[in-house]
Amino acid sequence: MATELHYLTIAKASAMIRAGTLSPVDLTRAFIDRVKSLDPKLNSFILLLAEQALADAAKAEAEIKAGDWKGPLHGIPIGLKDIYNTAGIATTGHSALFKDHVPAEDATTVRLLRQAGAVILGKLSTHEFATGGPSFDLPWPPARNPWNLEHMPGGSSSGSGAAVAAGLCAGAMGTDTGGSIRWPAAMCGIAGHKPTYGLVSRRGILPLSFSLDHGGPMCWTAEDCALMMQVLAGHDPLDPGSADVAVPDFVGALGGGIAGMRIGVPRHLFETDLPSTPEVIAAFDESLRVLTGLGATVREITLSPLQDYSDICSLISRSESYAVHERYLTKTPELYGELGRRRLMAGAMVRASDYINALRQRAVLIAEMAAAFETVDIIAIPGWHSPAPTFGDAAVPRGPILTQVFNVTGSPALSLCNGFSSTGLPLSLQLAGRPFEDHIVLKTGDAFEKATDFRSMRPAFGAALELAAE
Repeated sequence: MATELHYLTIAKASAMIRAGTLSPVDLTRAFIDRVKSLDPKLNSFILLLAEQALADAAKAEAEIKAGDWKGPLHGIPIGLKDIYNTAGIATTGHSALFKDHVPAEDATTVRLLRQAGAVILGKLSTHEFATGGPSFDLPWPPARNPWNLEHMPGGSSSGSGAAVAAGLCAGAMGTDTGGSIRWPAAMCGIAGHKPTYGLVSRRGILPLSFSLDHGGPMCWTAEDCALMMQVLAGHDPLDPGSADVAVPDFVGALGGGIAGMRIGVPRHLFETDLPSTPEVIAAFDESLRVLTGLGATVREITLSPLQDYSDICSLISRSESYAVHERYLTKTPELYGELGRRRLMAGAMVRASDYINALRQRAVLIAEMAAAFETVDIIAIPGWHSPAPTFGDAAVPRGPILTQVFNVTGSPALSLCNGFSSTGLPLSLQLAGRPFEDHIVLKTGDAFEKATDFRSMRPAFGAALELAAE
């Protein structure tokens, strides 16, 4: 059984832990052994906290045996994108600039995970400070895609996507400013949820863009994302962007079917604005057939051109990221990688009037999206317009991308695996909903996953390396 522990979903592992048929220590040790064996090729971890994780797992096991079960994450090993502050543990942003940065406090979300009994397994690779792209001039190498090591895992939550897909942690935390949860989720064939803006605290997460940053879960399934969201969501008065709203029952919303769900498809976004590959469109159309088979109705809708969303997202993020990094860029620019430095410096060229006008136009797009959601419950588009590129092919996206739409509007958005390319790389479906209706988005994603067999397929990466080592 031990060889299969690393592929348990959070939901399955949690049920076994609560029933007393699975030890949190055994589960944690299985992940640690797998990281040590496979990650030298995958590069998804910057720091493995093996000793601390085993101690926390032993504590969780003792608490559960004593009748103090804290909930579904109790004893579950979770990885953190290395821009989440961890008290007494380095938080580097995958950058030489912060290689010796040791925070005094946990990020709010890390504290909530610990309170829920989760086992923090380690810190995961990212693009430098969650910007730039995969770089080879940083202190740690970029993460690779477990479906094919020559291909990108997406980013900037690259290590989170790769680690979850390869079975190196049960779930992970990522962040998303223009698609940095959903892009690696799409490339690595996992579920990645960008919550509604303000639903999950960003306090203690290294900032990139104050008005676009989101923190959220990355897991093998939408159900597992819901389990994590139940712990992560909530008002944080010390995060200026945090919303004081009631937390939905994410887990209770699962199941019950999606009959009558109204799904809107802005087909122009991925067919004309950003032409997707034929395989992506075919997989998307098949996803719609699955959803209609579950009782949903589908209709086409029209939004503003994708380029409008992209321009606004880029102007805002470039301006705000330069504001965050200006003091370091002007004093020690050599401590950044070339790609990250170049992208961050671009914000210095944005005029104040351009930034203000971008904010004003953003309000127009938010209102347009709200109007669209008066006639539909879910908006569906592909998560990405192509399978994962190779490192040398298209390392950094240029031009508009499909994920930026829902950063601009702050809408909840979920990326799911909806098939595979002819070369065996994952393809993706993206579902978005009304603000603070994350539970509806996750419910729809869970129904889709349970009506398909894509969650039974894992990368051959691990098995191939294990055979080679024997």
